[in-house]
Amino acid sequence: MTEFVVVSAVAGEARYVPGGVEVVVTGVGKTAAAVATARMLAGRDTSELVVLNVGTTGALRDGLSGVYLPSTVINHDLNAGAIRAIGLDPQEALHVEGGDGTVLASGDVFVTDPEVRARLAERAHLVDMEAYGVVYACREYGVPVRVVKHVSDSANEAALDWPALVDASAKVLGEWVSDYVR
Repeated sequence: MTEFVVVSAVAGEARYVPGGVEVVVTGVGKTAAAVATARMLAGRDTSELVVLNVGTTGALRDGLSGVYLPSTVINHDLNAGAIRAIGLDPQEALHVEGGDGTVLASGDVFVTDPEVRARLAERAHLVDMEAYGVVYACREYGVPVRVVKHVSDSANEAALDWPALVDASAKVLGEWVSDYVR
């Protein structure tokens, strides 16, 4: 029987996850997300486990709204070119099975600057701060992961209103999880 664990950055994003589904709150950023996810996976039977990384996202392109299941998560604040130049693989893009074709840029920058948004929009549709860390940890443990993001803002100055927007996204995400785990 499949066991699901919801992994979210903050408790508010997982507020409406149905009872009986384990929730792990990682904290903000890729490092916190990777450590919390790895800690949750370590030492447990993962043979029937599926991780659902549920949370809010900023839209990097106009007109995007609703729920997305990204197929690729990129580490956007990594100097990948320089790392490749010295002969190492930066692993800046991770594939996520079962996605919808969208690309999610994940980084430790809370995007509100229009220039940063435009630069990221050249490579991705959405932006968050944790998915790359969650996907990386799950990949290392061989555990399937789905990234489920709801657009809460447009990754511009309006994103600073995120605390007032997260509850509406959490309701939609809770409904998605409820339908998915049935």
